[in-house]
Amino acid sequence: MLALALVVAVLQQSPPTPLPPQVGDTSPFRRLVLPTPGLVREGSGRPGPRYWQQRADYTIRATLDTARHSLRGDETIRYGNNSPDTLRYVWLQLDQNLFADGSRGEALNPPGTRFAGGGFVGGYTIDYVRAVRRTGSQTVRRVSLGTTTNGTVMRVDLDEPLPPGGVLSLEIAYAFQIPEHGGDRMGREQFPGGWLYELAQWYPRLAVYDDVRGWNTEQYLGQGEFYLEYGDFDVALTVPASFLVAATGTLLNPVAVLTPTQRARLATALKSDTTVPIIAKAEVGQSFTRPRSSRLSPTLTWRFSAKNVRDFAWAAAPNFIWDASGWQGVLVQSFYPPEANADWARSTEFARHSIKHYSEKWFRYPYPTAINVAGPVGGMEYPMIVFCSHRSGGLGLFGVTTHELGHEWFPMIVGSNERLYMWQDEGFNTFMNIYSTRAFFPDISFDRERGNAQAWAQFVRSGRDEPPMLPADRVDPPLLGQIEYNKPATGLYLLRHYVLADTTRFDAAFREYIRRWAFKHPTPADFFRTMEDGLGEDLSWFWRGWFYRTDVIDQAVDSVRARNDSSGTTALVYLASPGGLPMPVDLRLTLANGAVETVRLPVEIWYRGNRYAYARRVAADPVKVEIDPGMNLPDVRRENNVWVKQ
Repeated sequence: MLALALVVAVLQQSPPTPLPPQVGDTSPFRRLVLPTPGLVREGSGRPGPRYWQQRADYTIRATLDTARHSLRGDETIRYGNNSPDTLRYVWLQLDQNLFADGSRGEALNPPGTRFAGGGFVGGYTIDYVRAVRRTGSQTVRRVSLGTTTNGTVMRVDLDEPLPPGGVLSLEIAYAFQIPEHGGDRMGREQFPGGWLYELAQWYPRLAVYDDVRGWNTEQYLGQGEFYLEYGDFDVALTVPASFLVAATGTLLNPVAVLTPTQRARLATALKSDTTVPIIAKAEVGQSFTRPRSSRLSPTLTWRFSAKNVRDFAWAAAPNFIWDASGWQGVLVQSFYPPEANADWARSTEFARHSIKHYSEKWFRYPYPTAINVAGPVGGMEYPMIVFCSHRSGGLGLFGVTTHELGHEWFPMIVGSNERLYMWQDEGFNTFMNIYSTRAFFPDISFDRERGNAQAWAQFVRSGRDEPPMLPADRVDPPLLGQIEYNKPATGLYLLRHYVLADTTRFDAAFREYIRRWAFKHPTPADFFRTMEDGLGEDLSWFWRGWFYRTDVIDQAVDSVRARNDSSGTTALVYLASPGGLPMPVDLRLTLANGAVETVRLPVEIWYRGNRYAYARRVAADPVKVEIDPGMNLPDVRRENNVWVKQ
């Protein structure tokens, strides 16, 4: 009976009170979680007082064998350990191994695609890796080091630990066959006048060791680009005597490799704001275009010096037309074969405009030369030199020229990690290209997909959007241009012209980012923090929705009604933002008396949710209300942007 009584008592009790909802902050306005700041990288986005980065200086001697289409070189790398860590091994990048048989990049890039090798099988041959040890003022010993190659990177085990503040000197001898189609980054092509070579990723390079990840050893798979240390280069390139060489840096021995006429023309070009022929089309291939010394030897050695750069590239051919001009001490040059599109005669003009524009608008170009080379590579950038397709012409040639030279700022000056964060160089550069193009062609609309809100909305509606924060090699190749180029560029354009609606404020913050991180290694967090620091805005909602996610913009006018009383008429406009990415709201109200009123509501109206009621005193009943009437936003459902009184 006692058990039965207990059961009855339990059944007579009221049901338990349900617990209230238990949730975290899921608002789009929640603070973006970024790496904890410190003395290396500050919360303001500045490099901290203990910021450090490694340094790699190169002395390289290389010979181009045009009969075998091969290159053989030896290099000495002076590697300075500025980190607080003791290093017992170092990692080198062997990018030519992308073309080795069975490489990971070969599996990822089918034959015939842009970043493949066109069926070519190659890769590095490493003859030796040695440490140079000085045991006395005159005594030098060379110690062979053990290595382990893992695809496109190689670990070098040191015979002695490299302490903080220490310097390592490595000697490496290497060789490789030059592919015709080197993943659209380097290669060679035959013209009637001979072979034209564009050489990049042509020497073993130190991987980056940084405070963020330690050794950065992502494989080179073709689509993702590069992350490199800064240093000085002393390079000697031995080529057939009939060849001309264009390269990163300053030519150190012009008397040995150029004629007096060419040297005089270059001096004139440096002071000219118009194009000066150094070797005219009618002179190409003529014996008098080569110095007398070339008649005494089958080869000539060209020597170049480059200071504080993160890479070195070069091109060589016997059949270059060579043009040049100058801008404030910068020698702007173009090298192209006679068979190139005729519009290449304007290449130097296009290049000079680009260097001048970016220097005046963003950050002064710091190098002595800027070179555009026509060849088999469609478009690729290196310090002081870019490769653009010899088939490009007209607006296409201007576009690829101003884009590739824009890379002199991102990532050559601002040295971000392209392989992980491609948007930090391609997106920023594409954004800058909008304005360089408009400055050159003020009477032609060049919005297209760059900064064009409606073009971006159309793409987003396809459902193929991806976050730009994805590493480059994980982006679907057909979408690369949209995700890593156009989306970041459109986002920055939107931020500059619509969200802030203050180009002066945006430009000052963007310049500050370049200034702070010139010749350093910024991360996305450093960019976000610097922009917020300069703008005085918490933009977590924007960075998260645009760069980390695929949130869409969808603003709507749900309904409108008028309230009339003794004080007059009040328009009550009920707004919604069902998309994941909130935005400020531009409204246009048309009244029954024909008057039109506009108002901007800040993004903070969405702080408490995705619905907002806006009240406005008006002179007459509203008959039409439009949201974003200027179509400045990439709104994915514009059909809900307008309310009309029935």
